[in-house]
Amino acid sequence: MSSATPAVHFLRRHGVAFAEHPYRYEDRGGTRVSARELGIDEHIVVKTLVMQDDERKPLIVLMHGDREVSTKQLARDIGRRSVEPCPPAVAERHTGYMVGGTSPFGTRKQLPVFIERTILELPRVYVNGGRRGLLVSLAPSDIVRVLNATAVDAGRE
Repeated sequence: MSSATPAVHFLRRHGVAFAEHPYRYEDRGGTRVSARELGIDEHIVVKTLVMQDDERKPLIVLMHGDREVSTKQLARDIGRRSVEPCPPAVAERHTGYMVGGTSPFGTRKQLPVFIERTILELPRVYVNGGRRGLLVSLAPSDIVRVLNATAVDAGRE
């Protein structure tokens, strides 16, 4: 079954090899639920976090599902005074995606993307495919290539 989300269209347009993985979505379940439903390690599920800097400029952070973002370290890594999560309505306005279905691919506005460096060491990761209950699996190198993502060291357990 094919999903016609902006993220899937984006990946196809950019020639990315990926697979779709639908699962039963649960409100506020996050990567823990998607990993459980797909029978995969939560560490290889990458969450898409929409944040904003001290000037309220939006950015995307891609982080392991089982890790948190140190916003102080992230701000240092990207040369900003501070970084904080965007309110859900603001994140939806920037990306065009509902919270819980936010993909870094095919966003309404092109946003700078930062990816936790250790994600690049994995052979394949699972990222939101543009709707609640859909992940896509692909090589991290493809994420960097199509999103021009910058590696950061902002993860914490």
